[in-house]
Amino acid sequence: MQLERHRARRYPFYGSVELTDLETETQTKAQTGDLSLFGCRVDTLKPLAAGTKVRIKISHRRESFEALGTVVYARQNHGMGIHFAHIEPNHQLVLDKWIAERRDPREQR
Repeated sequence: MQLERHRARRYPFYGSVELTDLETETQTKAQTGDLSLFGCRVDTLKPLAAGTKVRIKISHRRESFEALGTVVYARQNHGMGIHFAHIEPNHQLVLDKWIAERRDPREQR
């Protein structure tokens, strides 16, 4: 089994997800399991296929983040990994804030 490599550190993060398959417009509601500057894991029993283009909206504590992305891996009954392909600047600020809140102060050194 090949190990997955991530471009950035992932942090435990739990938020509500609305995921839309851009081709079929099928919507999925789920929850995040972790978050990074480049993507997240979405916990769902029925993941979309790897390569699927999606619009993702994550809601957490009265804030929301949206991006266009791609499913990079899918595991039945476990979830899927989403790579953020395009993030508008105002949503990038929200993502940066959420990541900063989870960083260990020792990482800043």
